[in-house]
Amino acid sequence: MLTGLFALLFYVATAVLVGGLAMKIRRYWSVPAPLKIPTTPAPTTTSGVAFRLAREVVLFESLFKANKWIWVFGWIFHFGLLLVLLRHLRYFVNPVPEVLAFIQPFGILAAFAMVAGLAGLWARRIIVPRIRYISAPSDHLMLALLLAIGLSGMAMKFVAHTDIVAVKAFFTGLMTLELRPLPADPLLIVHLSLVAVLMIIFPFSKLVHGVGLFFSPSRNQADNPRERRHLAPWAAKLPARGEAK
Repeated sequence: MLTGLFALLFYVATAVLVGGLAMKIRRYWSVPAPLKIPTTPAPTTTSGVAFRLAREVVLFESLFKANKWIWVFGWIFHFGLLLVLLRHLRYFVNPVPEVLAFIQPFGILAAFAMVAGLAGLWARRIIVPRIRYISAPSDHLMLALLLAIGLSGMAMKFVAHTDIVAVKAFFTGLMTLELRPLPADPLLIVHLSLVAVLMIIFPFSKLVHGVGLFFSPSRNQADNPRERRHLAPWAAKLPARGEAK
């Protein structure tokens, strides 16, 4: 019963995550950008825009310029999360590639970095008056959910171990539509339940800002209004002044 319940839960969570992200990307893609509004100083070429977006994704360049303390906690959290996610790929592939085997010990250390970064970001929302004023309950709930996922995962590693071979068999079985027993460890059940909740709410929360970054006109536009006229597709279809409709 437990295996069937969690199999259904993760099938639904995956469908919601993929479908929700697809709908969000389609909405971002279809929103018109009638104005040329890149944040200056901005690159004037397409390659420059790509390099700027790469710096934003990897280094959080604009956040670094805005607030160094937030940048420290934010970068630590996101980098730690990336390594943790890469480490968890071993539960979905067989055999495990050498590169994934190599990063396993770094992924364990990254869990501490992830939790520390989350704690710093959450403390900022509580301690800093102006940030506390604009923080909605959902902001605290998202941070609490991520922190609970990180802590429950660390607890399985350092406090109460679970059968990771059986866990891997369960998830690889889901990928081939085959039900394999899931260990009934309480910490594992809590951890997987929280992960499924995160997958379901992710496309509809502020956490999707990582996708929205690529569709931000202030970041994805070149600063070349003199060299090239910017005309939104929907505006190009409008009749010129004096022409018949």
